Amino acid sequence: MTIQLTGKQARHLRGLGHPLKPLLQLGKSGLSPEFLKKVGELLERHELIKIKLLQNTTIDLAQAGIEIADALHCAVAQKIGKTLLLYRPSETDPEIKLPSAN
Repeated sequence: MTIQLTGKQARHLRGLGHPLKPLLQLGKSGLSPEFLKKVGELLERHELIKIKLLQNTTIDLAQAGIEIADALHCAVAQKIGKTLLLYRPSETDPEIKLPSAN
């Protein structure tokens, strides 16, 4: 089950994510188990990460977002250009406080 964000929460995360640089690049190997494992580790450590899709990838941005969100139970806060902004609160020590869903 993926995390559902309200518009207000997504805007908050986009603001936090704006200065971030992509931590991973998705290329021709696609969404391999190793890639998904690395994304999961980065989400646990950082909570909010950017992933850049390279030109040689066979998957499009929207589909990559859906598959990553389903596999890792995270939220896609933004899809822009060739970049995904992903959010998942840390299980051990969450630092990002989302605005209330109201």
